[in-house]
Amino acid sequence: MGRLRVKLIRGLAGKPEPQIKAVKSLGLKKRGQEVLLEDNPMVRGNIRKAIHLLEVEEVRDETA
Repeated sequence: MGRLRVKLIRGLAGKPEPQIKAVKSLGLKKRGQEVLLEDNPMVRGNIRKAIHLLEVEEVRDETA
């Protein structure tokens, strides 16, 4: 599986609790923070819950 670069582009203030929990479970705390995550169904589900707060990019593995 590939990897995803996920960046929090909007703040969490005033957002519903399920969206805040989804973003925090991705390891994001502050606006502008980026993480590199494995592409799996759990990560995709959390991204789907708060896609309007995130910027998502697929990252190629450069092991060749």
